[in-house]
Amino acid sequence: MNARLARPRHNRVIAGVCAGIAERFGVAPFTVRLIFLLSCLLPGPQFLIYLALWVLLPQEP
Repeated sequence: MNARLARPRHNRVIAGVCAGIAERFGVAPFTVRLIFLLSCLLPGPQFLIYLALWVLLPQEP
């Protein structure tokens, strides 16, 4: 398991947020993307959190 949360330069679709979370916790990026898309069906600030993570997470060196 990767000890650092960062947006990878590979395996990204939009900004790499889901890929970075997946890499950090050792799951498939598809799984994190699916969970994110399903969570968007529920009320809440999911999209704003995604945008904030896009800005705040450092890019992998």
